[in-house]
Amino acid sequence: MRNINIQQNIDLSEKLKILTDGAKYDVACTSSGVDRSNKGKGMGDAHACGICHTFASDGRCVSLLKILYTNECIYDCKYCINRKSNDVPRASFTPNEVCKLTMEFYRRNYIEGLFLSSGILKSPDFTMGLVYETLWKLRNEHHFFGYIHVKAIPGASPEIIEKIGFLADRMSTNLELPTKESLKELAPNKSHKNMLMSMKQIQIGSGNLIPSSGDGYSLITKTGRKKQSKFVPAGQSTQMIIGATPETDYQLMSVTEYMYKQFKMKRVFYSAFVDVNHNIDAPALVGPNPLLREHRLYQADWLLRFYGFNVKELLNENHPNFNVVLDPKCDWAVNHLELFPVEIMRADYYTLLRVPGLGVKSARRIMSARRYGVIDFDGLKRMGVVLKRAAYFITCNGKTMFPLRLDKDFIARSIAADDRKQLFSIEEDTTYRQMTLLDLEAKA
Repeated sequence: MRNINIQQNIDLSEKLKILTDGAKYDVACTSSGVDRSNKGKGMGDAHACGICHTFASDGRCVSLLKILYTNECIYDCKYCINRKSNDVPRASFTPNEVCKLTMEFYRRNYIEGLFLSSGILKSPDFTMGLVYETLWKLRNEHHFFGYIHVKAIPGASPEIIEKIGFLADRMSTNLELPTKESLKELAPNKSHKNMLMSMKQIQIGSGNLIPSSGDGYSLITKTGRKKQSKFVPAGQSTQMIIGATPETDYQLMSVTEYMYKQFKMKRVFYSAFVDVNHNIDAPALVGPNPLLREHRLYQADWLLRFYGFNVKELLNENHPNFNVVLDPKCDWAVNHLELFPVEIMRADYYTLLRVPGLGVKSARRIMSARRYGVIDFDGLKRMGVVLKRAAYFITCNGKTMFPLRLDKDFIARSIAADDRKQLFSIEEDTTYRQMTLLDLEAKA
């Protein structure tokens, strides 16, 4: 028998408290990737970057109203606080309530958009139908032009996914766990195949314009004119729980690489496992702290997306997990000292990207500046190069910043010493200050 504490006749603020707390394990710290102006005909704009105004209750910086439509669920996933067998307060919004909250928070300048996820009420199709009704009202009745990110529920019909895709800016289908074996063990009600099918539909549909003849998906402006909309213009993302099952970092990053190549993901998010139900016998704790492991995965993810690395350069079966002391780029560099030092005045762009302490912007600045003159170490510092890392791996006009000893242990120890303060912050979980939209409301 299900043991669910269903809240009857609760007010909107209590629902908000329950359903924002229930959404805190969904990661959404990302820029929208969309530019859209209302041109004086509606409420809100979406901007491709800069969405960072508030903090979710788990400490992640977002400017989205991040809520569940409902925390009622027909599934019993072992890792989920909202699993059907848990005795937790339950609540559900109505479409009109989500619209009211979104518009009111936007008018107070607390948010720039909506992140809407949900438990599964009755069935995937029934729940996604309610989500579609909510988005349709936001776009066409309230004329909300701000950013909307929606979680797709695997198993929902392609038709309802398509309808929602023309109203949302970004959609995401949570992969949940890295492998179908792990999913079968901890979430037997969910289908790995359905997840991939949902991702493929979002990928294939991306960028298609809806017909102007009118099919119910267009946005209707206040003047009554229909506005053509693109299908999921900001693309899709996914999320994996890390540490609940025994996959190595090598396996996790291999799945990530597959997601980027096969499904053209905009982002893969990693969520360090929190055993909220205390019912998983042997969570896989790689390293001393789950947050540090999550941090290393994000650093490696950045290397895959922007720095030209592939997974097999960073990890392999003999070295399956990231170094907890050095970030992945530094760890790679100290294990490939035969490629260094790099001469700043001659190295190509992709070689510069592999130097610790150099980022995409600083590498571009170097490529541009050296056409007009000689670059020295002071110039590199002004360009944003982190010399306390880069100095071990570069020369300027054949000279090193200080007498350089290309010794693996020496360089690793020196860089690690500089990183101890940051690692302490992560290990002690002092890197974020928690704040919620409810906190902001209380201060207003």
